[in-house]
Amino acid sequence: MNQIRLKYLLLFTVLSFAVTMASGQTRLPEELNTSTIREQINYVSDKTRIYEDFRAIREDMYRKLTGNILDTLAAEKGRVTALKNMTSALNGKNDSLSVLLTSTRTSLEEVTATKNKISVIGLEINKGAYNTILWTIVGGLLLLLVIGFLIFKRNLVVLQSTEKDLKELKEEFAAYKQSSRIAREKVEMDLFRANQKLKGK
Repeated sequence: MNQIRLKYLLLFTVLSFAVTMASGQTRLPEELNTSTIREQINYVSDKTRIYEDFRAIREDMYRKLTGNILDTLAAEKGRVTALKNMTSALNGKNDSLSVLLTSTRTSLEEVTATKNKISVIGLEINKGAYNTILWTIVGGLLLLLVIGFLIFKRNLVVLQSTEKDLKELKEEFAAYKQSSRIAREKVEMDLFRANQKLKGK
């Protein structure tokens, strides 16, 4: 009877150890919840044994580690997709900036090419030639103005001289007219007296 009790006691002890071990196996280590993937793999590698080239790992730990790896891969895949989208957006922005830069360079080359030219009546003329033509025209106009002024001054002097000569001529003519009238009257008087004398004889 003692042997039966001993067997029951031994069986009860083994069962309680099995229950304790089973309940202990259901609880996952904290490392599988908080550590990085590399640390989780290192932990599983350290805590499992190799037997005849096989590594024995608890099913719940294997599932947790696999889930963590798949979650990490999915997160990294999402991050890679976001980075690809960002790269695509940056490439688009870079292309638009390249087009803008090309346009700006073209405008700069046009401005540089035309900075020494002036458009006059639709013709592009070099600034030096334009300035030469402009100052030649201004000089010609000034010369014409000076010549016109000198001609005007000379004509004014000639006009004043002519007016003076005309006035003198009028005065001479008036004096000649007066003297010729007086001389004619005198001749007529002399003629009249001569006729009177002839008649009186």
